[in-house]
Amino acid sequence: MTAIVTVTPNPSVDLSTTVERIVPVHKLRGTTQRRDPGGGGINVARVVTRLGGDVGAIYPAGGAMGDLLRRLLDGEGIASRVLPIAGETREDFFVSETSTGQQYRFILPGPRLAEGEWKACLTAVAALEPFPRFVVASGSLPAGVPDDFYAQLARIAKQRGAAMTLDTSGAALAAAVAEGVDLIKPNLREMRELAGGEADAPAAWEKAAKALVDNGRAKIVALTMGHLGAALVSREGILRAKPIAIAPLSAVGAGDSFLGALVAGLAAGAAPADCFRDAVAAGAAALLNPGTDLCRPEDVARLARDVVIEAA
Repeated sequence: MTAIVTVTPNPSVDLSTTVERIVPVHKLRGTTQRRDPGGGGINVARVVTRLGGDVGAIYPAGGAMGDLLRRLLDGEGIASRVLPIAGETREDFFVSETSTGQQYRFILPGPRLAEGEWKACLTAVAALEPFPRFVVASGSLPAGVPDDFYAQLARIAKQRGAAMTLDTSGAALAAAVAEGVDLIKPNLREMRELAGGEADAPAAWEKAAKALVDNGRAKIVALTMGHLGAALVSREGILRAKPIAIAPLSAVGAGDSFLGALVAGLAAGAAPADCFRDAVAAGAAALLNPGTDLCRPEDVARLARDVVIEAA
């Protein structure tokens, strides 16, 4: 098996286009058309693959969109374990407005998973031999999947001695953190939810992240703060990274690119500071590409030279 396995309970096919301006009633004719495989864990797998890492993806898929998703991932050379479901895999929709530079993101709910379908995801992970060193779970939970799904996955990873990495939100994140995970990547909203308060400055958010580490809920918290930069919090201390000054074309996939580069580096045995540097560069690099594309290795390497990291 691969060093890294991603789990995506609610994958998607992401369709993106551009129009001059979004207005009601009128037919809006797109000037471009692009389809990419999507969903948090799948995007992480795509980034790890681009950066030369060893990764496989596990996800449920059904219907015509599910078949297209599998073909798109095969085209990117990603080893997949596809778990068939009765419902149709969702298609998300992204529109960039050329007259303003604004992007509109339409995220559909996806199919409801039956109990046997979501349990098959857990069974597939538990049956992996040899077991991966990193299990990366990312994305929303579709209807029908219990809030403790990721907590159950974390329990499996823990029993098999793998590092559990998680990027999700709400009750699913809280349940997994209560179980204990190795790494989480919350944004500011998710950090506020976990902390149960209204932290209003980077230092307060970092303090909340450090409390999770000190309490054993997470070994590492990679906190992304948008225009305020990012922080990597662990028992060894806090590393801060300033944001890179760029002109973004799209906001899609920045967090997934960040996490993919971070996990790829950790799996390769790189120093945490170097992994963090590449992650910040990858998140910024994703913003340079239109539509639903992700970071490109050459952009990550170039931007990593501009990342300024400071110890708190």
